Amino acid sequence: MKNLNDIQYTRIATAIDYLQSHIQEQPDLATIAKHVNISPDYLQRIFTEWVGISPLKFRQYLSLSYTKGLISNKQITLFDVTHETGLSSTSRLHDLYVKIEGMTPKEFKLQGKGLTIHYSFASTPFGKVIVASTKRGICLLTFCENNSAGLHDLTQRFPNATLIEKEELSHQNALQIFTLNWSNLPEIKLHLQGSEFQLKVWEALLTIPLGNLVTYKSVANKINRPSASRAVGTAIGSNPIAFLIPCHRVIQTSGQLGGYMWGTTRKSAIIGWEGVQTKK
Repeated sequence: MKNLNDIQYTRIATAIDYLQSHIQEQPDLATIAKHVNISPDYLQRIFTEWVGISPLKFRQYLSLSYTKGLISNKQITLFDVTHETGLSSTSRLHDLYVKIEGMTPKEFKLQGKGLTIHYSFASTPFGKVIVASTKRGICLLTFCENNSAGLHDLTQRFPNATLIEKEELSHQNALQIFTLNWSNLPEIKLHLQGSEFQLKVWEALLTIPLGNLVTYKSVANKINRPSASRAVGTAIGSNPIAFLIPCHRVIQTSGQLGGYMWGTTRKSAIIGWEGVQTKK
């Protein structure tokens, strides 16, 4: 059963989806609210509570010119940018507190056999998530429509593991990323099932500063595989850690969002939400 936060995000996502598909028409608040089937006042209130600005002001963060402006003329240096976001000096999460450990070839081959995985569910500003961990770290953090869908995803990824629903401290620590209060973040260890190439791509994603976007080509350049943009895109699409490994910050060179495992509406919502936070 959805809680109030999940219901509100569903309404906000519906509003964002409508704004995106009607961006040329510049719909007013009443028109958006009618589509979402709530009152204009209520839409204004929950949207402002969620992101800090009104739906109409949020439109600029959904525009093609906005995304193109973020990536233009920044591809060479963006991965090395220092960006103030409430941390002491930088928002490069990988350098500060996220450590990736790849599963061994044997663990990879056995699809979780011999592993005990604890999992739990939580609400975030972008909907429900399932978070799961082995004794060595977080192995999954994905958006899900409901508990059954989340558990199905986990089972598909680790069909031979022993799965136990139990919230761990590591789950709580990982979820702090959604609060944007990054002044005292604990170290997060990730225990990921992926190839060496995928791990390199995911580590590169961790260096993209909050509120910025890069292209698939720039990620390929970052890992010294300039001709591997397509393979990079596939690796990004296989990312098992939503938001914390920010695959949502990678878009097409044209400024178009490109794909996202958890839906382009959610991707645009996250990009816009992050953009607003960095400008407060």
